[in-house]
Amino acid sequence: MEEAQKKQWYVVNTYAGHENRVKENLERRVKTMGLEDCLFRIVVAEEKEIEYKNGKEVEKIRNPFSGYLFVEMIMTDEAWYIVRNTPGVTGFIGSSGGGAKPFPVAEDEMEAILRRLGMSEKKVQIDFEVGDRVRILNGAFVNSEGTVESLDDDTQIATVQLILFGRETSTEFNYGDLEKVEL
Repeated sequence: MEEAQKKQWYVVNTYAGHENRVKENLERRVKTMGLEDCLFRIVVAEEKEIEYKNGKEVEKIRNPFSGYLFVEMIMTDEAWYIVRNTPGVTGFIGSSGGGAKPFPVAEDEMEAILRRLGMSEKKVQIDFEVGDRVRILNGAFVNSEGTVESLDDDTQIATVQLILFGRETSTEFNYGDLEKVEL
């Protein structure tokens, strides 16, 4: 029973496109039922994406995990019941059904998701500095290379100068999405 009393991440299935509404419903229920000691963070996986339409830069929000919420909680009977019975929740991922509680998401998998969303509490160790050449590992610019313009160790975001459509463009990336290019 020791394992069940530990704060862990779980994946909750919702109706696609209703993730933010379900998150608000769940947060409201946590407050009104006094479950702040069992349910902690509720995350909708949203990423900012830059698209180019008619030569203009347009920022869009995209959900790479449509239909899912990530919930950090201690899996008590009450917390499990409250989440399951929140309007818009269709169930937990990793539950075999028949009243069985779900399995938590592996810590390293959840850390990778949080880092991708810029919400990681763990600091990424980097081997590059301002002026170094880096390669982008994820997102719309994967495998592109650029030069590091600035580093913000608090947010773990690097500003990288890329050549896009023949123009120099400064773009921000999480440290974990970059690797140093050895010349």
